Amino acid sequence: MEKIKMQTPLVEMDGDEMTRVIWKMLKEILITPYVELNSEYYDLGLESRNDTDDKITVDSANAAKKYGVAVKCATITPNAQRMSEFKLKQMYKSPNATIRAILDGTVFRAPIIVNGITPLIPGWKKPITIARHAYGDVYKNAEHKMPKGSKAELLLTDKDGNQTKTLIHDFSGSAGIVQGQHNLDSSIESFARSCFNFGLDTKQSVWFSTKDTISKQYDHHFKDIFEAIFEKEYKAQFNSAGIEYFYTLIDDAVARVIRSDGGYIWACKNYDGDVMSDMVATAFGSLGMMSSVLVSPDGVYEYEAAHGTVTRHYYKHLKGEETSTNSVATIFAWSGALKKRGELDKNEALVKFAENLEKATIKTIEDGVMTGDLFTISNLNNKRKVNTEEFLKEVGSRLMNG
Repeated sequence: MEKIKMQTPLVEMDGDEMTRVIWKMLKEILITPYVELNSEYYDLGLESRNDTDDKITVDSANAAKKYGVAVKCATITPNAQRMSEFKLKQMYKSPNATIRAILDGTVFRAPIIVNGITPLIPGWKKPITIARHAYGDVYKNAEHKMPKGSKAELLLTDKDGNQTKTLIHDFSGSAGIVQGQHNLDSSIESFARSCFNFGLDTKQSVWFSTKDTISKQYDHHFKDIFEAIFEKEYKAQFNSAGIEYFYTLIDDAVARVIRSDGGYIWACKNYDGDVMSDMVATAFGSLGMMSSVLVSPDGVYEYEAAHGTVTRHYYKHLKGEETSTNSVATIFAWSGALKKRGELDKNEALVKFAENLEKATIKTIEDGVMTGDLFTISNLNNKRKVNTEEFLKEVGSRLMNG
């Protein structure tokens, strides 16, 4: 069979630990036998990041901006233990955070639904896509412990040197803690446009939620920016597409989500999106069954698995022990990137291959062949637990015969 050719490269970002092992297997079993892979490769494994003082992460993000499509393996964000384990020069930032900042992107995470894995919320019939604003708030905060008798004030200095003070709290009666957060209009505007563009691209309505009744300036500012951009730039397009933009308070949104049947994009501020994406993933089945794509407002797409590097399985793998690691999210990262590359290049054969890869993956699970995490929650009668490599080969056999 002649391999499918790719006109334009996609950016390939390799990663760490068990997902790096899966990455290599997946390409050999499911990609390169069928596709003449055209990728610009970047090794974002922790050793490589350390060797290049993390320049390789920046280079990979700039390559994604150049080519428009990237696929990324899960990577380690080092802590003190990793500093010692890998003999690192410094405690490098999260590669995802670095890439998000360069691409100015929003993270969209959606569950991969298969028969036999029933959501914990019975009414959820369609995917719920979480759009997480990936800048600022608590993730770029400033914190300080406050001794008893101290006073915390918010000091603003304008460009002319004029200062304004606002009392946060007088800690005369008790010691305490204080935290400062910020965000940028430019980042919130990019977040809004990414959400609206993704809604139009996927033909899904967009919900947005904050707590503007309590945070009357900070959260209300998010609400105002979303509303202004929607009214000016997207309202007519949404009406034509038959979808809507809907704003509500975060607590009301949670209640509505639980009662809904799914099928929309839920846009959340940074912390809300971090929490709610894991809640949605768990309620639908597993983090291993969650797709994730970073989308910039100017149309750059970076696909990845929603989970981490599966450290526990990696140490078993190093000992020569059998693992049963779920590779579905990584498969869908590759299929998503190949499909988008095909769409942008008008390469119908590549698009069709990516769609068939997803169908073969879902069919494998629905046939009762699955990894250990799904085996424990599947309600199929005739199910069979397989190891990491066996699952990929089972998908490969269905892809070949499909």
